[in-house]
Amino acid sequence: MKHAGIKVATETWISTALLHKENPDRTDFTVKEILERAQKEGIHGTLRPGVRVHAVLHCVANLPPNPGRYRMLFATGKSTRRLFREGDPYDRAREGGLIVPDRADVPPEYQHLLDWYFTQYAVRDRTMDRQNSILALRGLGRELWADEDADSYVRRLREGWE
Repeated sequence: MKHAGIKVATETWISTALLHKENPDRTDFTVKEILERAQKEGIHGTLRPGVRVHAVLHCVANLPPNPGRYRMLFATGKSTRRLFREGDPYDRAREGGLIVPDRADVPPEYQHLLDWYFTQYAVRDRTMDRQNSILALRGLGRELWADEDADSYVRRLREGWE
């Protein structure tokens, strides 16, 4: 069913939410994948150019608003996005911007995505985030020790202790 009056931001959010729900093993998606999903879904009928602009900028929480203040998506890289979650860092000029579309703006056949977002996606375990953040540091600075093995380093530090 086509929805001619749907907001571009809502269409962008729905397309991204569908990708997340269909690919639970993925953490993010390229802007191109979001556009392809929007085109495949055909919520508006034809893919509007505004969907790209919303996926690249208008809906992205951690970029300065231009002009929209939505916080629906989070940039994980230059051209990769995921749905925004409370607790994600964002540009303070977007304070108060919508994180999800208003339920009244979401066509009935997609309203289950709002329920999924609040009951499954947005309720991530913060402990896992902290653990993953710490694990992401693994190997940081290894180039500093590339020319010296650990035993040689300790031996050098202990020289002259006796």
